[in-house]
Amino acid sequence: MKKLTVVIVNYNVKHYVEQCLHSVERAIEGLDAEVVVVDNHSHDDSVTYLQERFPWVNIIANNHNSGFSRANNMAIRQTQGEYVLLLNPDTIVGENVLRECITFMDEHPDAGAVGVKMLKSNGEKARESRRGLPTPMTAFYKVCGLCDAFPESKRFGKYYMGYLPWDEASEIEIVSGAYCMVRRAALDQVGLLDEDFFMYGEDIDLSYRVLKGNYHNWYLPVRILHYKGESTQKSSFRYVHVFYDAMLIFFRKHFGQMTFLLSIPIKAAIYFKALIALLQMSTQRIRKMLGFTERKRGDKSYYLFIGHQQHIDDCRKLATVKGLDADFLVGDETTLPQGHLDRLEELKKKDCVYVVYDTEAYRFQTMLNIMETQHVENISLGTYSPQTGMLITETEVM
Repeated sequence: MKKLTVVIVNYNVKHYVEQCLHSVERAIEGLDAEVVVVDNHSHDDSVTYLQERFPWVNIIANNHNSGFSRANNMAIRQTQGEYVLLLNPDTIVGENVLRECITFMDEHPDAGAVGVKMLKSNGEKARESRRGLPTPMTAFYKVCGLCDAFPESKRFGKYYMGYLPWDEASEIEIVSGAYCMVRRAALDQVGLLDEDFFMYGEDIDLSYRVLKGNYHNWYLPVRILHYKGESTQKSSFRYVHVFYDAMLIFFRKHFGQMTFLLSIPIKAAIYFKALIALLQMSTQRIRKMLGFTERKRGDKSYYLFIGHQQHIDDCRKLATVKGLDADFLVGDETTLPQGHLDRLEELKKKDCVYVVYDTEAYRFQTMLNIMETQHVENISLGTYSPQTGMLITETEVM
């Protein structure tokens, strides 16, 4: 039996999976681990692309899009890791993360699942890192806006558990499916992901069942980057249908015993939020058709490349070919430990900045630490991989 099984589900985001796998490869060094990528019938030649570059990864190629839950279950059934990590393809894992999570679970045999501190591309902490069980009242406070109005309230802010400290291990109720390390014994007891959830909601359902199996779920303050949805099209009508349908599935499954009168406001709130989302989407499309489009983020983008001299030379060529407004710094963790922070005041004055780190000059965990130390709304992380010669940001691959 392996100590750890890492499962990544891919759908048409081969370059983000590639970046994710490079970070995972560093993070599993010295661990008895296996990695499985399940491709959900991508149309971007993902399977061949990844097979050629990662012969050590087991790739399962589905002949149709089976959904997130079913794809993960395929991999779980074919592996035997003591711990199973469900990992989104649009993530970067710090080199220390897997080892620290495994150590914690080894030391806490009642820990069923563990989540981590997820950062947005600008270094901001993602609230989804710690969540409470969406009971009818907790969900109601979320959809009606009370959660946002009182984020640190133990009553109104329970959905995101905003009252918990960010830099301490804490018990939580829901572990995000973007990074969810689960004990195999817990899965054997409570079952795998519910395949009624095509996408979204399956992590909430699994976390709840783990709790009902007398295990505990935990948040650990170790960092990953989560681009938050690069692998999904959140501007589509199908997204709205799938997302809000998942909320209804969870509600019916776990709180279907509520009286009809009590269930009405919860269901009404879900349908209302879905309607608002659809109306906003339709309005945006109409405005675009009429030519009333806002300037997209990236139209005035500025790139600051930081890395080894030989790689900076390659970055200069890339910036020239792509017509990027860019500057370049030669440095690494030893010579420039603060990275872009030494030029922070200058960068704050620009519209949109991507600080692009050479992945051979900086460890992923160092990049994430720098981004979180001084997170600024207009400054986002990018990476340049000398292995691939590619620049990757939250919005583009070049």
